[in-house]
Parts: sequence; structure tokens; C-alpha cells
Amino acid sequence: MIEDVYNRNRHHKTHNAGWLRAAVLGANDGLVATASLMIGIAAAAPTAGLTVTGIAAIAAGAMSMAVGEYISVQSQSDIEESDRLMEIKHLELDPVGEEEELTQIYIERGLPREMAAEVARIMHERDPLEAHLRDELGQFEHTKARPVQASIASAISYTAGGIVPLFGAIAWSSHAKSVGIIVFTLLGLVLTGGISSKLSGSGMPKTILRVVIGGSLGMAITAGIGGLVHLSGI
Repeated sequence: MIEDVYNRNRHHKTHNAGWLRAAVLGANDGLVATASLMIGIAAAAPTAGLTVTGIAAIAAGAMSMAVGEYISVQSQSDIEESDRLMEIKHLELDPVGEEEELTQIYIERGLPREMAAEVARIMHERDPLEAHLRDELGQFEHTKARPVQASIASAISYTAGGIVPLFGAIAWSSHAKSVGIIVFTLLGLVLTGGISSKLSGSGMPKTILRVVIGGSLGMAITAGIGGLVHLSGI
């Protein structure tokens, strides 16, 4: 019975939250940012080297994503650690008050007072810090901030996403590279939306449509700006 419950819990999508956001965001950014830059360059300066532009965009973007994601997630990790240390101090100074606080939490969740007090007592006998981190602060091991993991996931997924429009530019003829970039990017956005839907458990058509529309808008706006630059002769 316990093993069945454990196996069922492993299928919950929350267990993917620690790395899924960074990976999906990285892949989507790699696709849209690289494609938008290459299309914008193509519109502004048709003779520019799109392949070199794409490689530079992937390298710079991947590093930027990795550093930015690390800093962001590390800040979350710092907050979690600060809350943990604060909770340790509270438990040392006022264990009775902390047990009563836990009792009130269980009462607010629907337990009768006597049962809530008994549960809080048992939790405090077993591991009071774990109980407060989980039930008071909402900290769980499977949702804990992991800066290094998020940073690596962002860099790898950004690179994987950025390679797609780059392949589009390489595969198409020199006179229609923008078409190749757009086609490959749209296919990549569909794939990214499908993977995101599968991992998060959301509706696939809705997720794919949202990702494709967002990416298409990014490319269209950048292409428009590049076209204006080209026409203005800047």
C-alpha cells in the first residue's frame, strides 16, 4: 500500500517544477530570441552573415540565461535558507508557542482542535523543523530551489532552442534564409509547446497555440523593426 502511494505521488507534475520552468523557458527563449535576431538582421541588412549572427546569439544568450537563472534561483534558495534558520531560532526560543502555531494551521485546514493539537504534538515529537517548513512555510524537498540545476538546464535548453533557427538558415538557399528560419522556428515552437504540455499535464492544443503565437509575435515585431531600419538607411 505504501509503495503504491509512493508510485502514484511520483507522477504528480509538481515534482518537475524545480527544473521544468527553467528548461522550457530556456528552449523557448533560444528559439524566439535567436530567430528574431536573425530575421531582424536579415530585414535590416540582407547581405549580413546570418550564420555567424546566429552562433553569436546562441553563445551570448545561453550564457546570459545561465547566469540570470542562477542568480534568480539562488535568491529563492537564500530566502528558503533564511526562513529555515529563523524557524530553528523560533523553535529554540518558544517550542510551546510554535506547537500551538502548528495546531492553528491544522485547525484552519479543517481538523477539530483536539485532533489538530494531537497531530501537532506528534509532528513536534518526530521532527518539528520539518513540520513547520512543510506546513507553515510550504517548503518541500521536491520543490526546493536548485540554482545550479536550473542554470545548467537553462543554458542547455537555450542552446538547443537556438540551434533550430540556425539550422533553418543553413538549410535554405541564400535568397530565402528568412523563410527557412521562420519554418524551422515554428516547428521548434510546436515541439516546445508539446513537450511543455506533456511535462506539465496541461492541454496540448492550448499550450502549443500559446507558445506559437508568442514566438510568432516576437519574430514579426523584430522583423518589422529591422525592415524600418533598412528603409531608413541607418
